[in-house]
Parts: sequence; C-alpha cells; structure tokens
Amino acid sequence: MTDIIEEPVQEEKKTLLIPEEAYLTSGVHIGTQQKSADMKQFLFKVRSDGLYVLDVKKTDERIRLAANLLSQYEPKDILVVSARQYGKKPAKLFAKTTGIKAIAGRFIPGSLTNYNLPNYAEPKAIFVTDPAADQQAIREAMKIGIPIVGLCDANNETRNMDLVIPSNNKGRRSLALVYWLLTREFLKRKGKITTDEDYLLTVDDFEATL
Repeated sequence: MTDIIEEPVQEEKKTLLIPEEAYLTSGVHIGTQQKSADMKQFLFKVRSDGLYVLDVKKTDERIRLAANLLSQYEPKDILVVSARQYGKKPAKLFAKTTGIKAIAGRFIPGSLTNYNLPNYAEPKAIFVTDPAADQQAIREAMKIGIPIVGLCDANNETRNMDLVIPSNNKGRRSLALVYWLLTREFLKRKGKITTDEDYLLTVDDFEATL
C-alpha cells in the first residue's frame, strides 16, 4: 500500500494545530535509536545520544490528514486498535468520545476475518497505535482491503500503511497528546464541535496511569 499524501492548504502550513512547544514537552518527537528506511522522510535529526528525532511539523500535518480521511467514514465503521499498554486508555477514550469502535489489548486473530468470533468486526477503516505491536490487525485489514492509518515511530516499517502519522508511539504523554488532538480534529470535521474551545477534554484525560 502507498502512503496517502495530500498537500495541506497554505494557511494550515503556517500555523500548527497546537504550539510546537506542546508537541516537544510531550515527547512526540522523541524517536528510537533505530530508524527504518520507510521513516527517513519524517526524521528531523539524530541526537548525540543516538535517538532519532521526528519532525513535529509533519506530525501535525499528518494528524490533519488522518482526521480528514477518517471523517469520511461513519464512526461505527472505524476501528481503533492498540495492543500497547500506554495506548489502551487513549485509544478507548478516542473511541468513546467519537463513537468509533476499539480493540484495546490483545487482538484476537480472526477479529476482522472470522464472522464466527463473538468479537468479529467489519470496519471500513482501521487506526493502529503501533504497526509492530498491532501487526495482526494490519494483516487482517490488508486481507479485507481497508485503509490503514496509524502512528509510526522512527523504527517502524510502514509499507503496509496507507497513512502514516510520525510519532513517538511508546510514551504515555506522547500517545495521550496525539490521541487527544486527533479526537478534537475528528470531532470538528464531523461537526460535533465548532471551535477548539468547545472541546472540554484535556491531554491528562487521555494519559495512561503507571
């Protein structure tokens, strides 16, 4: 599959959805000490300690694109998946707030392909927290031919992703911020809220507890 890229409008290029400092203090830009060839285009630099740094301007741009893409579907037709411990709470709150379905925790093989399973789902699009941890969900989404959107760290392979959001997908605060922001942007595009001020949830609400 190929990464879906649309050129953001000029106005959106100038102003980030939130101050850049908010991305940085949440660690959204902190990648891993390994990088994949797939993620090279989203990297800003490598630090002296060997950690690759993600470009938060591209993160911001891709959150917009993801919200645009997902908002084309009815919430009930979207599935969010998170096997990662720190991704469970933000994924579930994202789902609860938007009406999207969620599988947080172990993804039972066949959930998208075996209609005899009690938890069988028929989504038209899927959002994953980590392509490595959620690879079973990705394999099944590919099998049924639906768009795959997700958070990808510096070391992730993205060849099976339709839309990549470059992000630290392992940190508690980073996951909370990205899911909080994606929820807000999705609700705006669905007409559930009109302005950012109408959005009453906080990043803290999305953050997993230790």
